[in-house]
Amino acid sequence: MTMTAARSKRVLDVVSLVLAALIATAAPVLAQTEPPVTPAQEQTLTPVPAQPAAEQVTEVTAPADAEERDATLPHNLSPWGMFMAADWVVKGVMIGLAFASLVTWTVWVAKSLELAGANARAKRALNGIIEARSLREASEKLSGRKGPAALMVQAAAHEVSASDGTLDFGGGDGLKERVSSHLGRIQAQAARRMTRGTGVLATIGSTAPFVGLFGTVWGIMNSFIGISESQTTNLAVVAPGIAEALLATAIGLVAAIPAVVIYNVFARSITGYRLVLADASAAVERLVSRDLDYRLTAPARRKIAAAAE
Repeated sequence: MTMTAARSKRVLDVVSLVLAALIATAAPVLAQTEPPVTPAQEQTLTPVPAQPAAEQVTEVTAPADAEERDATLPHNLSPWGMFMAADWVVKGVMIGLAFASLVTWTVWVAKSLELAGANARAKRALNGIIEARSLREASEKLSGRKGPAALMVQAAAHEVSASDGTLDFGGGDGLKERVSSHLGRIQAQAARRMTRGTGVLATIGSTAPFVGLFGTVWGIMNSFIGISESQTTNLAVVAPGIAEALLATAIGLVAAIPAVVIYNVFARSITGYRLVLADASAAVERLVSRDLDYRLTAPARRKIAAAAE
């Protein structure tokens, strides 16, 4: 046991001597490879007095606030700013769509007033025709009035007057056909006149989205060309051009949707107006038929009255 302890002590002494020799040998080498300290480094290594937190934040954030924005990027991304920065083709598409929207609302205002006035005149004339007991009475009530219904009464009265000499020979069937022909033409002309202008709404409603889509495709194409020229895919560079292109589609929808809605409203209103004219035409034909019955049965009544006497 004593011999083992002595042997371990000798091993530890040898290891200690070896480590001491290695340290002594490496110390001069480390001293030669260490770079000399410059005066600038000495100033850096000197302790800096602590500053308040507010001053440190100011020093850090000041360069970020002073940094200027990239001049190649648009500074105004509002609709007007995007319009002014858009390509000339996209800008022309936007101007055309804005003009189409203006036309839509102009037609809406003008046609609404025209339809309201025409419906009111037709209904007043229809009431006068229904209340009359003869064609002459209806002509007196509607004398001086304007509108298709009043024109129907005048045309029927004129045809009855022109066919006065043929009633005793041909009967009333030919007169009814001629009066019906006149009334049908007047009704068709009035309906055609009322539908004038609605074709523009149909055209705008069907083509405006595609015109806006053309502007969008053109703008996106220019954006991709800009990507290839700048050789960057940064969204900050690409996004403004794409936004300007999409604005054209948005304006196309703004022009098309009201045009389609207004066209459908006018289609229903014109259908109602044509029904009122059809009722007026039927009322005039009834008056003509009644007058014919009175005229054709008058000789028979006179004969019966003479025979009774």
